Amino acid sequence: MNSCFRKCPVCGHDEAQAHLEKGGLKLMRCGHCSMIYANPAPAEFASGQYYDTTGVEYYLSLAKLESDYAAVRFERELRLFRSYCSRGAVLDVGCSSGAFLFQLKTRFAGAYEVLGTDVSGPPLDHAESRGIPVLRGNFLEQDFGGKKFDATTFWAVLEHLLEPKRFLERAGAILKPGGFCFVLVPNMKSLAARFLGGRYRYIYPQHLNYFTKATLTKLVPDSFGLVEVRSTHFNPIVIWEDWRRGMNEVSNQDRAELLKRTTAYKQKQWLKPAKILYHLAEYALGTLNLADNLTLVLRRK
Repeated sequence: MNSCFRKCPVCGHDEAQAHLEKGGLKLMRCGHCSMIYANPAPAEFASGQYYDTTGVEYYLSLAKLESDYAAVRFERELRLFRSYCSRGAVLDVGCSSGAFLFQLKTRFAGAYEVLGTDVSGPPLDHAESRGIPVLRGNFLEQDFGGKKFDATTFWAVLEHLLEPKRFLERAGAILKPGGFCFVLVPNMKSLAARFLGGRYRYIYPQHLNYFTKATLTKLVPDSFGLVEVRSTHFNPIVIWEDWRRGMNEVSNQDRAELLKRTTAYKQKQWLKPAKILYHLAEYALGTLNLADNLTLVLRRK
C-alpha cells in the first residue's frame, strides 16, 4: 500500500523524531511544537478512501447505528453546542450517518437548519434516509454558493485528517462573523492514553493526528478566537479491556459492540448510583485535563 509522507500538521516543520510504533503505524513527535502524528500516513486514510470502502462495514453496522442514534449518545456535545448556539444554520463536517444532526433536528424542532457533509457515500445515504440533507465529497473543495453558517462542528474528525488546519481555515471562511466552531478529538494526555501507551485502542491507523491541549490550541487559525477548552468523557471499560488485550488491534466489530454496550449502560435506571460516581470521576479527570477527549469552542472573528 502506498503511503503519504508529511510534515507536522500543526506547525509545518519537518523536525520530528520517532515516538511510538504499533504494528505498521509509526508515530512521530514534532521537535518544534511537540505534536504527535502518523508519518507516513497510509494512502487510504490520507485520501479518505477507507471511509467510503472498508470502513463502511463499521459505520453502518447495526451496533454502531443503534448507539449513534440513541438519545444519550451526544448528550455532552448537545449540551455544549446549545450553550453557545441556540438556533441557526449548522454544518456538521464528517457527519457520517447523520446522528448528531438528527438529534439536533428532532429535539429542537424548527430551531436549526442542518446540513451534513462527508466523503463516505453509504453513511450519507443513511443520513438522508433519516431526513438529514447532505453534501457529498471533500469539504475543502465544496461550493456552498456563498452560504454562511452560524455553526460548524467537527465531532471526532480532525484526528482522521491529513491537513486538519486547512479544514478549520475552511470552516472559518464559511462561518458568519461571530459564528461558532466546535471541535472534539481524543486526548493524547488522557489517563487512558498515559496508562495504556501503545495498548490504547485509539492509537490505530485511522487516526493520523494525536492531540494534546497544547497542540490542539496551536492548530487554531488566526480567523478564530478561542472561547473554551474542555476535557470530557471517560470510559473505564476501555482501560480494562485494552490492558488485557495488549498490543493487539481491536477489530471494528469489537469497537461497535463496546459502543453499544456502554450506550446501553447509560440508559439503565438501576445503574443511577454508579452513574453519580462515574460523573464525579469524569469531572475530576476533566478538571485535570485527563479525560478521554478534548473539546474546543472557537468563535469567528
